[in-house]
Amino acid sequence: MAWLRANIQWLMIVSGVLTLTMVYAAIAPDAALRSTFGADLDGPVADVVVRNWGALIGLMGVMLIYGAKRPDLRPFVLTVTGASKATFIGLVLSHGTRFLSAQAGVAVAVDLLWVLLFVGYLVAARRGVPSKTPTQYQTV
Repeated sequence: MAWLRANIQWLMIVSGVLTLTMVYAAIAPDAALRSTFGADLDGPVADVVVRNWGALIGLMGVMLIYGAKRPDLRPFVLTVTGASKATFIGLVLSHGTRFLSAQAGVAVAVDLLWVLLFVGYLVAARRGVPSKTPTQYQTV
């Protein structure tokens, strides 16, 4: 756990950059859906929803990168982004193996790894660092 606590900044940056690549869905929604799920959605509503999905995932990546440099925000950022990744995993797995043969299967495996690392860090940080009030944090 000490290794995880010592390297969380770099892990968050790597995870953030990888997560940020999904902004691709906001730019090319049809191609992103085909490569991620091996399926298509048509129509203006699908276009809006997929673009929004890509933008929101991109924002999670930005949060991870920003939080990497702000130790005071790490618990919040890791909780929100971890919950987002866990939700995606749950939704994909709720369809059984239907999407696992597409890129979504790789995303599920990678996101599961990130969620486990985030939870591990949060547990280690909580056990190893005395509780501080918000006024005791130094701002960067």
